[in-house]
Amino acid sequence: MRGLFTPITKIRRQVFTEVAKYAFERDLEQSDFNYFYESSYRIIPGEVATYRDSVFKERAIIRERIRLALGLPIRPSITHQPFTQGMAECATTEKKLDMPLVNVIPFACEACPTDRVQVSDNCRKCLAHPCTTVCPVNAVSIGKHAAIIDQDKCIKCGRCIEACPYQAILRFGRPCAQACGAKAIESDDLGRAKINQDKCVSCGLCIVACPFAAIADKSEIFQLITAIRSGETVFAAVAPSFVGQFGPLATPGKIVSGIKALGITRVIEVGWGADVGSLHEAEEFLRDVPEHKPFLGTSCCTSWALFARKTQPTLAHCIAQTHTPMVASAQKIKAEHPGAKVVFIGPCVAKKLEALDDEVRPYVDYVITFEELMGLFSAKQIELSDLPETDLATQASRDGRNYAVAGGVAQAVVNVIKASGHEQDVPVTRADTLFECRKMLALAKAGKLNGHLLEGMACPGGCVGGPGTLSQIPRAATAVKAFAQDSPYQTAGDNTLEALAP
Repeated sequence: MRGLFTPITKIRRQVFTEVAKYAFERDLEQSDFNYFYESSYRIIPGEVATYRDSVFKERAIIRERIRLALGLPIRPSITHQPFTQGMAECATTEKKLDMPLVNVIPFACEACPTDRVQVSDNCRKCLAHPCTTVCPVNAVSIGKHAAIIDQDKCIKCGRCIEACPYQAILRFGRPCAQACGAKAIESDDLGRAKINQDKCVSCGLCIVACPFAAIADKSEIFQLITAIRSGETVFAAVAPSFVGQFGPLATPGKIVSGIKALGITRVIEVGWGADVGSLHEAEEFLRDVPEHKPFLGTSCCTSWALFARKTQPTLAHCIAQTHTPMVASAQKIKAEHPGAKVVFIGPCVAKKLEALDDEVRPYVDYVITFEELMGLFSAKQIELSDLPETDLATQASRDGRNYAVAGGVAQAVVNVIKASGHEQDVPVTRADTLFECRKMLALAKAGKLNGHLLEGMACPGGCVGGPGTLSQIPRAATAVKAFAQDSPYQTAGDNTLEALAP
């Protein structure tokens, strides 16, 4: 549903806007968090339900979404807990997020069927009825008006679906589970979705897949705005997929102006950190493959790297040890401006997870998505098309910017190896979505990808398909490629990697 302005998009933006607006306007010395009680009435006005069967349920869900947007956990449904509990502790410039990042709001979940084969009204009750003939367990019978499937007998083999000449039999499941390549979506005792945190890699695709907006992630927008208003020097490191995310009139330079209008001091390209990563991964590949490692897996995508380590622990050492572009950029900022706060702005929920790692915490203070950034623009009534053009503080290479598109990471590494004069052949295998990554890892474990560079991306199309994006994937990919061609550098080796001077 990325790129479509649905009621879910509207609700999420309203929640982010309410939280951001209060963060910008509140009294820093004495805040009144009862403001957020009123927020649920502003978002869901009147007495008649708009989206569900009860206006009271709608407001209850909004309140839990507000808590998550403040970085707080959702409240348990079986015991009383004040809505504002923990909000005072959120009014800080320090990182407040903790696990789990991605949460199912239980009473927002409609307990969708997990896997079901069902006859639609396209059934003609034909004379041949091959569906009954091919069913190996006699689960299909012919009723008065159409074929009937006994759900207790059905083994979901799909033979009736293939045999039906009218394509009247459908197989469908829970959208969030179908989007989860980590197989982390399970059911609670009431049939509602729940997330197995041992399997979850925080890719966030379940968030955009749920048609009932029952899944949401925690946010750090409140803490980020508090830092800005408290006089902290804040640097923004922006992922290359930012281009094309805010409409056709919002050029990269205008988006940079919009970010600075929020009170952020400087805006740099995370693609600069990608160039650093390309150089390191090229060195690592040449040094280790195949003498010490059968293959090398890229480390750019946090969810892919975590997924590989969780599902194939014996291959964990084959994932590159190179820092992600986010971390490389943040380290450079902190080295040259030790007192600055760093916010990563990108398409990714998993970067919030990465920023909780003990090794990363000192460098990345906050992580927000493009969708959350739009909430900040809305709260400050910033119209990007009206702003002047402002240059990014650093320049990434063409290859560094193309990290945002599937295939771009591996190609960047290969280009560095070629440019360095090495004649070693570098076969590449890539996969986007964790479903395809699982297949790629199976081939690697079987020894069929020895000597290869493996690029894994959790999201369809790469980072341009992340859960925090606003644009349709093909359109965003086109915008990134055009932005990449505008770079003064071609490969990571061409980039001067200049200092981040004030």
